[in-house]
Amino acid sequence: MSVPKFTTLGCRLNAYETEAMKELSQQAGLENAVVVNTCAVTAEAVRKARQEIRKLRRENPEAPIIVTGCAAQTEPETFAAMEEVTRVIGNTEKMQPETWQQIAKGPDFIGSTEKVQVDDIMSVTETAGHLIDGFGTRSRAYVQVQNGCDHRCTFCIIPYGRGNSRSVPAGVVIDQIKRLVDKGYNEVVLTGVDLTSWGADLPAQPRLGDLVMRILKLVPDLPRLRISSIDSIEADDNLMQAIATEPRLMPHLHLSLQHGDDLILKRMARRHLRDDAIAFCEEARRLRPEMTFGADIIAGFPTETDAHFENSLKLVTDCDLTWLHVFPYSKRDGTPAAKIPSQVNGNVTKERASRLRAAGDAQVARHLADQIGQTHRILMENPHMGRTEQFTEVAFAAPQPEGRIVTAAITGASGSQLTA
Repeated sequence: MSVPKFTTLGCRLNAYETEAMKELSQQAGLENAVVVNTCAVTAEAVRKARQEIRKLRRENPEAPIIVTGCAAQTEPETFAAMEEVTRVIGNTEKMQPETWQQIAKGPDFIGSTEKVQVDDIMSVTETAGHLIDGFGTRSRAYVQVQNGCDHRCTFCIIPYGRGNSRSVPAGVVIDQIKRLVDKGYNEVVLTGVDLTSWGADLPAQPRLGDLVMRILKLVPDLPRLRISSIDSIEADDNLMQAIATEPRLMPHLHLSLQHGDDLILKRMARRHLRDDAIAFCEEARRLRPEMTFGADIIAGFPTETDAHFENSLKLVTDCDLTWLHVFPYSKRDGTPAAKIPSQVNGNVTKERASRLRAAGDAQVARHLADQIGQTHRILMENPHMGRTEQFTEVAFAAPQPEGRIVTAAITGASGSQLTA
């Protein structure tokens, strides 16, 4: 018999939760199974999940296949109908020890014959307490501080896969980070589905900036703290203060912008306008001149005209974005945007996405050129590659100590990497 095989599709949070499931399944004694942790962010993501399941069945003809994750949560019947699939479990169930204990007892165990085990995610009021000490590389660890989302953007299915926003209390987060630092990690990344909503469900309703300041104060030995994707309209005063005054908070933010035209932003039910995004980037850069930004941008949202799209394209330079995640709009059944009659032609959407990516590539090239001749502190992810504080990859010809922060002069650039 062998340990279960895990396949992760989608976001960093899914990868974090896969590590938790590995631990839970091993504790339960589960053997010889295949677990697929799916993503539902686009219709294409669901299609890829089905394709991956069929491939895994060909590779593992005798092993039970267990499907979980956001696509399993939002479309359990889709996966239950696949003959390759043995069990479908929801996002809440996948983090519960008893789920894996039941699966490990096999098909003859009373109560384990139900193929679908997916409860109402909206009824969940707590974030799973299963914390992984040391998920990530040997240099960087990821800490989940929040799950779910209270907002209902018209294009997004994720709240129905993740539920409403739930926060991990600050004391629990800080204790975990202290353990990670004791294990030798030099960087911690705070992750969540809607990170800037952290604290709204906790007593006294603290904000993300409060958590950041507490971590930096109470874990003085932590060299680098990084924040994953945020909604810039929810950035609080303490977060801006941390950007301005805390050198251990890394000068890189990934922004959930989605579009650069006010009308499309309203139709997406976003809570910011174009000028809000530009003002945030300008203020963050005023406070921290070396700040770099990544951003999510959707191309081809229903009703998007050429003029609307040009506003998105121009936003790339107006906000001086560097690292773009470009998503061609994908119609998701169950979302309000899917019902909008003026869907954009697929070829037009692909062409617009391609233009956005080209604009992003030009921004990366400019950023890399600006770094040549500068000296950076670089966290080594492996002997020949590390990342600057701005999250830029740096390639080294000579091997460096993995997991260490090294200081090096930037001598050139190749592709999307700097060289040192």
